[in-house]
Amino acid sequence: MRLGPQDASRLLEHPEKVFVISGPSGVGKNTIARALCRAGTAVRAVTATSRPPRPGEADGRDYHFVSAEEFEQWLREGRLLEHTRYCGHYYGTPAFSVNRACEAGLPVLLVIDVEGALQLRARWQGLRLIFIAPPDEGALRDRLAQRGDITEVQAQERLERAREEMSLAHRYDWTVVNDQLESAVQEVARILAEAQPQASTGPDRTRPSDP
Repeated sequence: MRLGPQDASRLLEHPEKVFVISGPSGVGKNTIARALCRAGTAVRAVTATSRPPRPGEADGRDYHFVSAEEFEQWLREGRLLEHTRYCGHYYGTPAFSVNRACEAGLPVLLVIDVEGALQLRARWQGLRLIFIAPPDEGALRDRLAQRGDITEVQAQERLERAREEMSLAHRYDWTVVNDQLESAVQEVARILAEAQPQASTGPDRTRPSDP
């Protein structure tokens, strides 16, 4: 996907409309986001990656799929709000994608990893952070083992990273445990409905995560 030069200098225009959803690989954060968008509760800002599409994924819906060279070009031009490198591939958030989603008038969901979420919070205090947690490490291990698109070694690497990510959940505004998917979706929907837009001077601490 090519962007016009006017996009290179655009930043996050409405951080108060943005809810970042993070959590370990395999915890179900993308499934929750898709359910909320199908219900018309929120819209999703599509992030970018240099990894190839998986079966069933579509460019512009699941990710903006770009080459590593193009991703690096976006970095040089300042088009990304945050970025990281994970399992050999780039992941990042194009400014145009979030700003476009904000035009819909609904809460905007941005599904990114913990590193990226904390990068954004450091720059834009007005956005809110929701951490999706597994009921326990054993449940997460089982979910990773059931995935057919990663190797056993990759599953172990993701489990180790999950431990690091879960240690940072206290820095989020809310933590939602995904034990039962429907209940987790309802809880996130309730957060979106109750959280009032705020000025970008500080995070919403009305319902903080447990330490």
